[in-house]
Amino acid sequence: MEITTSLRLPFLFDEKKLLSDLSLITINWIPHFNNLGYRGTWDAIPLYAPNGDASNIFAIENTNQEVMATPILKDCNYFKEIINSFQCQILSARILKLTPNSEIKPHKDHKLGYEDGNFRIHIPITTNENVHFILDNKRIVMLPGECWYTNVNYTHSVSNTGKTDRIHLVIDGKRNDWSDELFFSLTSKESLLTKPKEELSVATMQLIIGELK
Repeated sequence: MEITTSLRLPFLFDEKKLLSDLSLITINWIPHFNNLGYRGTWDAIPLYAPNGDASNIFAIENTNQEVMATPILKDCNYFKEIINSFQCQILSARILKLTPNSEIKPHKDHKLGYEDGNFRIHIPITTNENVHFILDNKRIVMLPGECWYTNVNYTHSVSNTGKTDRIHLVIDGKRNDWSDELFFSLTSKESLLTKPKEELSVATMQLIIGELK
């Protein structure tokens, strides 16, 4: 059985509206917290975070604080529309930017696959042909406005050797009946819920240590 590590979901968002909302954000980008896991510039802007904290760029945290929209999202009506279209609990929503001549080193994330009860969505806002997103030894080409599920429990990396930024809206959602109906209409339940082997690379361990700090 072939394991499903990525899916293009049947949604297509408006590239111009994505760029328009991005232009409304005037705060400074926040460097990613784990500088051992990348080279160059990898920055984030939080749109949903615990207590709506606009300085918190962590993905999924074990916290009793309610995850809610940050003030940054107030004027970004299209981003809000997109996030609200996912009929599930939102665990985090961020904009992530990888600048030219930067790379995210190969690593695995911790319990961020559909088999763990949650899922990560990528919606490219701007990209270029020299962005290489490699997941489980396969390149995934994501175009602006497309919507992709990626199981980042599997080894993945990103390099941007182009001349423009790679900027994605990244949403983490909690699995529910709505998402099951959607995902299982696109691939088999068995192929989606197979767990990867527990093998942690040095880079992955460094990322996990960085998150714990």
